[in-house]
Amino acid sequence: MSKEENAIVLDFLPYGYPLENKRMPLAQAIGTTGLTLLQLVPRRGEKFEIGEVAYIGDGKRDKVQYILGRCPREKLTETAKVELETFIIKVVEKDEERFVKFFNEAQAINTRLHQFELLPGLGKKHTAAILEAREEKDFVSFEDIKERVHNMPSPEKVVEKRIMEELTEMQRHNLFIS
Repeated sequence: MSKEENAIVLDFLPYGYPLENKRMPLAQAIGTTGLTLLQLVPRRGEKFEIGEVAYIGDGKRDKVQYILGRCPREKLTETAKVELETFIIKVVEKDEERFVKFFNEAQAINTRLHQFELLPGLGKKHTAAILEAREEKDFVSFEDIKERVHNMPSPEKVVEKRIMEELTEMQRHNLFIS
C-alpha cells in the first residue's frame, strides 16, 4: 500500500480528547488514497477546518506538525463519523471504476465464503447471480451491475456501508481498507 500524501480533516479538537489529560490540539482525518484513519497534530497556532485537505506527505508540511498515528475507531467523534460517511459517498462516486473492478475480480475467501458475502445485504443467492452475470461479460458500471443482477441492492450503497463498517468496527476480513 502506498503512503498517504493528503488527508481530509473529519474533526478538529482544539483542546484534544475531552477525557484525556493531554490538552494538545488534534485533528481526526482520513487519508485520501488508502482510507487510513489518522490523528494529526497541527503546528503551533494553526487550526483545521472540517473538510480541509491537509498535506501529510514527506515534503514540508505547512499546517501539520506531525502525524500522531492511526486514529483508533473507538475514539472517532460523532462529528468525524458524520463527515466520514459524506467522504465515503464521494470516494465511491468518484472512483466507481475501482469498485466495479472489485465486482469483476472478487474471489472466494475459502470454500464456504466469498468476498461478496462480506458486503451488507448480499448472501449466497446474490453471490451466485453476480458470478453468473460476470461470466457472460465484465461489469462496466454500478448501473450495469444493477441491471444484470436480479434483486441486487444498490451496489454503491453496499460498498459505502462496507467501507464504513471496516473503518468503524473491527472486521476479520477487510475488502477496501488496509
